[in-house]
Amino acid sequence: MTISRMLYVDDSGSVDSGLIIYGWIECSPDRWRNGLRAVLELRKQLYRDHQVPPATELHATKFVNGRDRISTGGVDDKTQWKTLGRAVAVECLTVLRDCPDVKIGAVWRRTTAKGRAYYDERGAVYNALVEMWNAEHRSSDSYAFVSMDGNGSDPTYFDAHRALSLDTRHLIEDPMFHDSRRSQWVQMADLVAYTVFTHLNRHAGNEFGWSWYEDFLRGKDVAGAPVEL
Repeated sequence: MTISRMLYVDDSGSVDSGLIIYGWIECSPDRWRNGLRAVLELRKQLYRDHQVPPATELHATKFVNGRDRISTGGVDDKTQWKTLGRAVAVECLTVLRDCPDVKIGAVWRRTTAKGRAYYDERGAVYNALVEMWNAEHRSSDSYAFVSMDGNGSDPTYFDAHRALSLDTRHLIEDPMFHDSRRSQWVQMADLVAYTVFTHLNRHAGNEFGWSWYEDFLRGKDVAGAPVEL
């Protein structure tokens, strides 16, 4: 038995855009500490460059748009917070692009569902993603661990894993949940998902990030592009 992948997942999208996205960062178990070291060194660099403390949560939707005051430096207005947030995002994406120990991936669906139906469909997309991963590992006779943002209160994710037939199941256990404030891996997965969302949902307000996926992530994508499910 070979455990070949450690997958850290987060979601993005919105009802208004009709997009549902799951993005992830991954590494093999034997490269896990190398990948984590790269992210920890990144956090030290962000403190040196921008006074962003290593313990500060990086939640892309908030800090990229200037809604989170992530720096202890002398930043005064929202425009400056946006400029800082986008500079931080580019530094993070550069590390993901250049780190040989990590890869990324993403899946997506466009829907017209609204309200509760949107969230039900988001669960269906995750279910399809779990089936996709399981089929990949079944064909290679290998196994994977899945970790994701959250506290485990949403049964959707447990149900998707437990719906797999035990006889042919290659995703070990239920997903492991992490508070994103305490997980550098999940924060990077959040940035991947956000970047894919910006790539697919282009409008004038996020033009700053239209090229981020092409510039930083496509070369690291295990499928070569976000997969429509």
